[in-house]
Amino acid sequence: MEYRILENIPLTDSVFRMVLEGDTSKITRPGQFVNVSVPGYFLRRPISVCDWDDTTLTLIYKVVGDGTEAMSRMQPGDEVDLLTGLGNGFDVTVEAKHPLVVGGGVGVPPLYRLTKELLKAGKRPTVMLGFNTVDEVFYAKEFDALGVGMIVVTSGYVTDRLPSGYDYVYACGPLPMLRALADRIGTAAGQFSFEERMGCGFGACMGCSCQTKSGDKRISKRICKEGPVFKTEEILWETCR
Repeated sequence: MEYRILENIPLTDSVFRMVLEGDTSKITRPGQFVNVSVPGYFLRRPISVCDWDDTTLTLIYKVVGDGTEAMSRMQPGDEVDLLTGLGNGFDVTVEAKHPLVVGGGVGVPPLYRLTKELLKAGKRPTVMLGFNTVDEVFYAKEFDALGVGMIVVTSGYVTDRLPSGYDYVYACGPLPMLRALADRIGTAAGQFSFEERMGCGFGACMGCSCQTKSGDKRISKRICKEGPVFKTEEILWETCR
């Protein structure tokens, strides 16, 4: 499906925000992603959706290779082909009243719409954003404008600054952060969104399969299809690399 670029600007030295105009009807949950076709590259780039409305969607991505570097050079008015509404997204209908929302680096963007949806559902989230340095911080002001409790960590680990009083945990970020967070929260319930290299992005190639648990059974699930969001109780950390 074709989308028109309205904006493509840097937020930091390596992180960009792209706003696209087009059909957003297939995006129904925070945490879903799109697969972006980049001219000259065979594989599409999976990018989480930061926010959307009836006619536009906002993507925030980090330049980490040739493909995303090519994305950063795209200009307003350019047409981009996307596969949209991919992945399962976060469930905000859980009973929790005071969820903790934890993001690390480029795991932060999908949590922005998640936080908006949690507020809309009458919940009172606290947001923790972790970055390696002060220069890498982005979207902190946008989260703060939502009126939530905010903790921004730019040295050390987010797991060293966890507040008390939360009754559920939503998180997205690099695997070491998610693993450390799981160790700290113990048996607390939550949902974690995994970052993963993907081939097709819609479950056909099986290239991003992972093992999960359901009772005594192990079940293979695709991060791009049944994920990228998984409940904490189903994650088999020993199989995560």
